[in-house]
Amino acid sequence: MASAKKSTVRTFATKNDLAKKVRTQAIDLLNQQLADSLDLYSQTKQAHWNVKGSDFYQLHLMFDEHAAHVVGWIDLVAERAVMLGGYATGTVRMSAAATTLTDYPTVATTGLEHVTALVDRWSSYAASTRAAIDTADEAGDQDTADLFTEISRQVDMDLWFLEAHLQG
Repeated sequence: MASAKKSTVRTFATKNDLAKKVRTQAIDLLNQQLADSLDLYSQTKQAHWNVKGSDFYQLHLMFDEHAAHVVGWIDLVAERAVMLGGYATGTVRMSAAATTLTDYPTVATTGLEHVTALVDRWSSYAASTRAAIDTADEAGDQDTADLFTEISRQVDMDLWFLEAHLQG
C-alpha cells in the first residue's frame, strides 16, 4: 500500500495490534474502495431507474439486486476502516471527489446500453477489488484482504450476470 503522497488519513487511538503504518495504509485503501462502492451503487441504481425496452422488467430487477449487494459492501468497507482506528469518508460529495469509476452515460436508455455501461463499471470495480486484495495482503492486513476477497467473489458473479446479456 505504498503511496508517494503524504497520507491525509484521519485516525483515532486504538488497541488494534496492527502497526499504525499498516492501519493507515489500509484505511486509505478502504476509503478509496468506499468511494468507488458508493459510486458503483449510484450508477447501478441509475440504470435500474432508467432502463427501457422489452427486457425492462428482468433488467430492472437484476440491477436492483446488484445494487443491494453493493450496499452491503459499503457498510463492511466503511466499518472496517473505522475498526482500524480510521475515519470513513462516505458522503456523496466525498465519494464523488474520490471515485475512480468513469461517469455514467446519461444517454443510455435501452437495456443493452445500460448493461454495457454497467459491465464497464463493474469490471473496473472488480479489477480494483482484486488489486486491493493484493495490496492489503502485502501490507500485512490479512483481515482487510479477506474482506476484499469476499466482495470480489460476488462482484465476479454479478459481472457474469451482466456480461451474459452481451454474449451469444
